[in-house]
Amino acid sequence: MADPKTAQNLDVLAIGAHPDDVELSCAGTLIAEVQRGRRVGIVDLTQGELGTRGTPQLRLEEAEAAARIMGLHARENLGLPDGFLQEDRPTLLALVEAIRAFRPRLVIANALEDRHPDHGRAGDLVERACFLAGLKRIETKRDGAAQDPHRPLRVLRYVQDRWIQPDLVMDISKHMERKLEAIQAYGSQFYDPDSDEPSTYIATPEFLEGLRSRAREMGRMIGRHYGEGFTLRTAPGLDDLSALV
Repeated sequence: MADPKTAQNLDVLAIGAHPDDVELSCAGTLIAEVQRGRRVGIVDLTQGELGTRGTPQLRLEEAEAAARIMGLHARENLGLPDGFLQEDRPTLLALVEAIRAFRPRLVIANALEDRHPDHGRAGDLVERACFLAGLKRIETKRDGAAQDPHRPLRVLRYVQDRWIQPDLVMDISKHMERKLEAIQAYGSQFYDPDSDEPSTYIATPEFLEGLRSRAREMGRMIGRHYGEGFTLRTAPGLDDLSALV
């Protein structure tokens, strides 16, 4: 995987409030894009340090393992405070710096709203930062070098724990098993019959079964085996109807 300090010009950048948000929600889509030859990366906003299971260091190691499974070109963690994400200048500038560093054409962010309050808040922060990143009067630096403005062409929001009617669904039928492999790289967070850590909402066999069922439900909407859903705030524009089939 490429060094996040040198990786630039990603085609797709997925951003999550916590390590594993992206894997749970759109790993199949990212794997598909990588296999199409596109440059793909992830930025995690926090280390998930308030999680009941595991440790921040372990979650960073698990995130790196998941990145290798997906074939990512870059992954970075901004170290923002888990559970206390705020829409303030330092947070937005950290996001602007990351967006300008990777210069993605497309950004995929947390759900519009969800069970965890960080999710909807993070998605809103990302949408605002994508706009601000295009303003030349906002000055940022990385590794001492001034950054050029950059605004992604589009922001998608993935569907997470709570059902949200998707505006589009990606076919991930060929990539479902690798998606699950990437998720299970987070061994500290999900069901392990040999673990002596406390049980949580996501650390049950039923939770992993539910992920597959959700993907089947999304896939059925488009006549495929498995899918991942996304929402858009603005309608996509087409110049060729064949893009729909």
